[in-house]
Amino acid sequence: MKHENVIGLLDVFTPAAALEDFSELYLVTNLMGADLNNIVKFQKLSDEHVQFLIYQLLRGLKYIHSAGLVHRDLKPSNVAVNEDCELRILDFGLARQTDDEMTDIDQLKRIMEVVGTPTAELLKKICSEHAQKYIQSLPSMPPQDMEKIFRGANPLAVDLLKRMLILDCDGRISASEALAHPYFSQYHDPDDEPEAPPYDQSLESKDRTLEEWKGKMADGVVIMVELPLSAP
Repeated sequence: MKHENVIGLLDVFTPAAALEDFSELYLVTNLMGADLNNIVKFQKLSDEHVQFLIYQLLRGLKYIHSAGLVHRDLKPSNVAVNEDCELRILDFGLARQTDDEMTDIDQLKRIMEVVGTPTAELLKKICSEHAQKYIQSLPSMPPQDMEKIFRGANPLAVDLLKRMLILDCDGRISASEALAHPYFSQYHDPDDEPEAPPYDQSLESKDRTLEEWKGKMADGVVIMVELPLSAP
């Protein structure tokens, strides 16, 4: 994936000189100064900074989603920011292709404490019977007032959050739609918010032995040549 707001893989190296010794990989990526988690811990961001960072985040998400992928672990520590406030999305260890039957009830209770209990209509859309029963076992929770939670925040930011925190994905604003929200009016440019070609999973979806996988990986790896520390 090649996008300004997604971490880039610039090169791959291995110290192994032969396939039988191939057990290590070194990935070369863009150099980023810090992650967003550390930044918000030690400084309060202005609304202008928040606008620029979230715009870049959504720009990267639009690209990822257009490839048919979901990140599944998007959090401040998986978002890198450099000294110029340029942002890149990191860590695709849990990323998966989108699937109509994907289910996940992790932290569902905390989510419902903010957005409220799913309606009966939404409950029918949940494929997992286990998730349905779990939700029904919880007490009914009303949605929270976002204006009270984010008191003093930019009204446009609160409006965007309301649209992004709708539990039903059919009614939730998409990354592409969010980019066109008035909150990002000074940054939004449809001609500079590219989409990705569909992700081809044919290589990794096949069953292979460990040795076959090593061979496939080694095909695309540059052998790292050890140079002497000093001239003889």
